[in-house]
Amino acid sequence: MDITAFREEHLDAAAELLAERHAAHRAAEPLLTSEPDFRAELEALWAKDGASGAFCPDGYILGTRLDQLWGPNAWVELAGHGVRRPELVRDLYAAAAERWVAEERTRHYAYVPNDPELVDAWFRVGFGAQHAFGIRSLDEEDPPAPDVVIARPAEERDLEAMVEVGPELGRHQSLSPVFADFRPDDEDELREEIRSDLQNPEIGNLVAEVGGRVVGNFVVVPIELSGAHVGLARPPGFAHLGYAAVLPQARGSGAGIALTAASFRWARERGYDAMVTDWRVTNLLSSRFWPKRGFRTTFLRLYRSIP
Repeated sequence: MDITAFREEHLDAAAELLAERHAAHRAAEPLLTSEPDFRAELEALWAKDGASGAFCPDGYILGTRLDQLWGPNAWVELAGHGVRRPELVRDLYAAAAERWVAEERTRHYAYVPNDPELVDAWFRVGFGAQHAFGIRSLDEEDPPAPDVVIARPAEERDLEAMVEVGPELGRHQSLSPVFADFRPDDEDELREEIRSDLQNPEIGNLVAEVGGRVVGNFVVVPIELSGAHVGLARPPGFAHLGYAAVLPQARGSGAGIALTAASFRWARERGYDAMVTDWRVTNLLSSRFWPKRGFRTTFLRLYRSIP
């Protein structure tokens, strides 16, 4: 194999490889209807800080560098690789990672279509699954909502209860086995953000009550407002379930199921045909909850840390 460092002259060939990969992905997941400009996607990556990678006629890997919040990192973003044979990922990664590690970029992230052979190839160079994107049609049957839970659109009177719920997702994900960095929002800023969202008709802010107390909050937005579902992961005109949290003492009450049904109903009534969401694979609750609600994994974010 003639593997070389990725250069600007490789953009056209890489765009063809990416188009082939996305076509195969769409055949496996018909709801993934995004049709981006593949050349433009790669040009945007190539223009980013720290862009480098590896190329051969049958595949490429192109990594970028994101905010130091992610540590000394190299990111293979959604459009960052395409191969005609999954095994080739291992050789291309070996070539690209040599430079990244030499630059002391030892935390490596890769977004990978949920293709078992492709994911397996990444696993066999030391990666593990960290995060998942999911998708589902809203034509499917809603989950049954428990009678003891009232799920409804949020109102101004719910503001302080929603501020209480707000940090719960981050707090939960700081625990084992996720161990995410937890930096709670400034309470006043969170309050103003929620107040602003409540006034926006494009945002579905839903709460669950148990025994007259608000115990959970889900937020649905147009996918165009998502900072994660971009490019190949942004089917046009979909809804995005962007936030979901239930207070610890209310877990198991059915609040999450009721809010899920309310979120689907809110999106369907506004003409959405399908919805996306995402979750940490290492979050034991969400990684079991969302697939049971009909979400199929489209992309996995993989991670490897090199000592």
